[in-house]
Amino acid sequence: MWSRPQGKVRRTAWVVAAQAAEQAHSDAADGSRRENRAHLMAHREETHEMEELERPLAEYMSLPASQYSVLDAERIERVDEKTFKCYVHRIKFFTFEVCPVLLVRVDEKPNGCAIRLLSCTLEGSPLVVAQNEKFSASMVNNVRWSDVPDEPTKKQLISDTTIDVSIEVPAPFRRIPVEGIEMTGRKVLQQLLRLVLPRFLLQLEKDYRAWASGDESRKPLGTGEL
Repeated sequence: MWSRPQGKVRRTAWVVAAQAAEQAHSDAADGSRRENRAHLMAHREETHEMEELERPLAEYMSLPASQYSVLDAERIERVDEKTFKCYVHRIKFFTFEVCPVLLVRVDEKPNGCAIRLLSCTLEGSPLVVAQNEKFSASMVNNVRWSDVPDEPTKKQLISDTTIDVSIEVPAPFRRIPVEGIEMTGRKVLQQLLRLVLPRFLLQLEKDYRAWASGDESRKPLGTGEL
């Protein structure tokens, strides 16, 4: 009877075992990476009521992005007609301070605009900067206007914003449960929206008033302070 050489059987078994071990190691690494990633999401809708002047708010809100004021020259730079760079206020996260720099695009809509995140770069300590290769973020801020019921002379500005961040947990924080990091991160993002959105809508009203009064200079109104 023909029999397979024992040496070849042993070599084949060794190859199969090595491949299985390599796959198991790869699966374990993928699982570890998933376990070490935190998902942070925040959403907020902010409404600002205001008096409409002689020039309609609807006309102001339909201006092309090329005519937008940067609102705050200390924290916003115009890159081109539709693209802006925004320097967000420093965010305290555990023992670190993070300063996100956002590149956003403004797309006009029938009753306002959509501000979408193109990229985000983190500035801060070397550990913070190292996270730039380990996270992804998306954001959209839909800005619109609407009438105020039973108030014909009043309008309201509305900002509906969603932020979504996925980040690999830095090694110093891996002893903390991912759920705890996510809870803290969501609170930080919510607090940021609570601070920034009212100020943004107030600046928008001020710019509308300047435009409605005939000021076409589109000069920035903010000073970089909250």
